[in-house]
Amino acid sequence: MGGTRLHYDDVAPQGPDAGEPVVLVMGAGGRGRAWHLHQLPALVEAGHRVITYDSRGVPPSDPGEPGFTVGDLAADLAALIEHLDAGPCRLVGTSLGAHVVEELLLTRPELATAAVLMATRGRDDRLRAAAVRAEVELLDSGIALPPRYQAAQQAIQNLSPHTLNDDVEVSDWLSVFEQSLATGPGLRHQLSITPAPGRLAAYAAITTPCLVLAFADDLVTPPHLVAEVARAIPGATYRLVEHAGHYGYLERPEEVNRHILAFLRAAPAGPPHRTLHALPSGHRVPTP
Repeated sequence: MGGTRLHYDDVAPQGPDAGEPVVLVMGAGGRGRAWHLHQLPALVEAGHRVITYDSRGVPPSDPGEPGFTVGDLAADLAALIEHLDAGPCRLVGTSLGAHVVEELLLTRPELATAAVLMATRGRDDRLRAAAVRAEVELLDSGIALPPRYQAAQQAIQNLSPHTLNDDVEVSDWLSVFEQSLATGPGLRHQLSITPAPGRLAAYAAITTPCLVLAFADDLVTPPHLVAEVARAIPGATYRLVEHAGHYGYLERPEEVNRHILAFLRAAPAGPPHRTLHALPSGHRVPTP
């Protein structure tokens, strides 16, 4: 079959009263399994069917062709929701994943009943634009940096000083980063995707209820850029999570989960969904 193949996991709670499906969308280069550490267990315990996936460009999903866009990733997400008969559903995205969710809310709003947007931005300021260009240029150069150096830089860029100043905690993070560095052409393709100029104005057309979460110590997507998105989306709720960097959903999972679950409980429900049993992992779905 043609199209892009996506690897996904689909987990449903036990019992007859399954809540609305929730699809979790990871950031650039990140695997969907990162959600399984904290967010997936909390959502399943709350009664939700939870779907995670590796987006185009992240193995074992297809790498995609150079130049794919956020619109392509949003179309992939829509195809996945339809393939799994999960719509309309709740959506949770972080970083690039939030950008993808925002595009889906504009192009296929009938597939979503509520959305949580974490560490998102609707424009690039000069520093963020320069950082993206530099990272893409480094990948294009073919220079292979030592894993230990990459892990240290990843920690500095994505974690809060509250975490970095704890020797025991940061040692665990460095070990994880060193063993799970993202590589491959798909990462380069994803890093090249940044918000188009004027995208904030487009977000005024979003009608889906949204919670926008910022992380106070986020260097990659600082709170003032996240707050711009919240102001652009009519009726959006904005919350700030303290002592958290760009990976705030991993650093402060209990607080992040509390915000997500409270918002999803309060958001209007869609039509009833049939109860599903937990599905095995490793499925691949072709997308347009």
